[in-house]
Amino acid sequence: MPATEPGPIVVDASVLASDLPTVDLLARLQLAARRLGSRVVLRDAPGDLERLIAFAGLDQVLPVEPRRQAEEGEQPLGVEEERQLPDPPA
Repeated sequence: MPATEPGPIVVDASVLASDLPTVDLLARLQLAARRLGSRVVLRDAPGDLERLIAFAGLDQVLPVEPRRQAEEGEQPLGVEEERQLPDPPA
């Protein structure tokens, strides 16, 4: 039975602080994941965090998933349609 390769570990970076301790933590997480045969991919990283990772020279080591573009006719995530709210009960 062949061993299967583990998939990437996807980290929601939108909730992370854009500072050096965060970059250090992510680099250590990437190192641990690689030792186990996996890798870490950052999703929804704020621009400040992406720039800090690049400034630290880790942009090749800590890949950031490209932001998903809305397809034709689709609204970007987080955008809701405007509508009238029902009258509150009396």
